[in-house]
Amino acid sequence: MPETSVVVREARAADYAKVGELTVEVYVHSGLIDAASGYVATLRDAADRAAKAELLVAELAGDLVGAVAYCPPGSPYAELAGPGEGEFRMLAVLGRARGQGVGRALVQACADRARAAGLRGLRLSTQRNMVDAHRMYERMGFVRTPDRDWAPLPGVDLVTYALDF
Repeated sequence: MPETSVVVREARAADYAKVGELTVEVYVHSGLIDAASGYVATLRDAADRAAKAELLVAELAGDLVGAVAYCPPGSPYAELAGPGEGEFRMLAVLGRARGQGVGRALVQACADRARAAGLRGLRLSTQRNMVDAHRMYERMGFVRTPDRDWAPLPGVDLVTYALDF
């Protein structure tokens, strides 16, 4: 079976509902958050991410299978980035599309945007149990930054990574 290439593009308004549902599905079904969490509403609101960050989507054979919010400096979605750094958040790839380069393509698109903007690096926060994602980040050159680890809520401990350019 021939390999299908991943296409990353900016989300369009017609994508927002699907991106919101996809993101909730990935986070809830992967056990990253509880379905009753207040964070579900934030994950579902792709239109807000598109307005306040850069919402990117990934397609395989024309099927929308992943999304990420790239947060340039000044974006209210940036929680971790310092001056001269970009950040990405809410990376989500449907289970059926994992292992096909979708996550990597989305992260690479964020790194490319940060580099093109002349930033000095790209940062991210991730849950401790997302070990497959951690391996991908490390293969892409990201390094752990334990000095920036944090907890947005009690019991939600996030680890951080940085890619310096």
